[in-house]
Amino acid sequence: MSVPRLDNRAARALFLDRHALAEAPSGPGKGDDLQALIERLGFVQLDSVNTVARAHDLILFARRPAYRPENLTKHYAKGQLFEHWTHDASVIPRAFYPHWQVRFARNEATLKERWKNWQGEAFHDHFDPVLTHIRDNGPVSAAEVGGDEKKGGGGWWDWHPSKAALEYLWHTGALTVVGRDAFRKRYDLTERVIEEGLRGRYPDPAETIDWCCNAALERLGFATSGEIAAFWATVTPQEAKDWCAAECAAGRLETIRVECAGGADRAVFARPGTADCDVPSVTNRLRVLSPFDPALRDRNRAEKLFGFHYRIEIFVPEAKRRYGYYVFPILEGDRLVGRIDMKAQRDEDVLRVTALWPERGVAWGSGRQARLEAELVRLCRLAGVSRVEFAGGWLRAAL
Repeated sequence: MSVPRLDNRAARALFLDRHALAEAPSGPGKGDDLQALIERLGFVQLDSVNTVARAHDLILFARRPAYRPENLTKHYAKGQLFEHWTHDASVIPRAFYPHWQVRFARNEATLKERWKNWQGEAFHDHFDPVLTHIRDNGPVSAAEVGGDEKKGGGGWWDWHPSKAALEYLWHTGALTVVGRDAFRKRYDLTERVIEEGLRGRYPDPAETIDWCCNAALERLGFATSGEIAAFWATVTPQEAKDWCAAECAAGRLETIRVECAGGADRAVFARPGTADCDVPSVTNRLRVLSPFDPALRDRNRAEKLFGFHYRIEIFVPEAKRRYGYYVFPILEGDRLVGRIDMKAQRDEDVLRVTALWPERGVAWGSGRQARLEAELVRLCRLAGVSRVEFAGGWLRAAL
């Protein structure tokens, strides 16, 4: 019996469709439309770097050009989302909250000892004082607790014991993030934030494993068990492997082959009939993606599907960077066609393009340049500047 197969073009189309990148970007990007988009994606990763726009804003803007950052702030305040970890800090539909109870319990079992080796034991003694302070005074940021513990600049690396306590209590579910001021988290008691119907529901771990794996596969279209486990980063690789085996035995999952960009096939799991479904059509729209876009967060998967090798170079010394500090991938249709180094110089009211590298085999002609410039004009509105400027020598050869 032959194994069903998706060729590379069909696999890319299916993957982009599941990530809301196949259709032309449109919609109000607020209210119910914004909620539906985040539910479709599963979560939106948060990041503070703001060279053009913050990652979460660019992720949403790439799919909803009418979106503006205040739309997410207002929506968050209405209680439709909560903030916690998937593979990184993210905003997540609040309806998913019960399935984080397993994560809270697992964190409680492991973090106290692990953080003791990192932070020492002092933060353990700050749990009750921190909770009492919040109960009596309302939501706080790390800057508002700790007193004489705080030294130096108080950056993300400078975790005084009360900040460590705040983070531990958040990671284990006692506290909930209720918003951010200048990207600093504000914490409140979970009992005051999350409604009892969600807060008081404790799914069995097997139910959460099943939910996580189903929800991951729905958003990936096809995946290895490792990719399924990595999507929410709650299920262990072994739990995902066991789930896939059980689903295959029950006929709810099958192994298919997917053609990679280089021509080789890889074995993945998919719902029966996935390889025979109609291939979604993909818009030819050119758009700039965040380095943390859901379609790119699994760098290895993106490289296999699109032949696009991407690594962020923020922490690479400048002299050793191949491209730049914070370089944005460019998606056109179903291809990643290049990457662009640019920054919103808000004091000069300009989005300045420093460099653009087309991918090998991509001709950067006048038509593609016009589509790029149209996208950059749209990005100006998100970035809060009014014009685009290309620096001398901006068009580079493929590396």
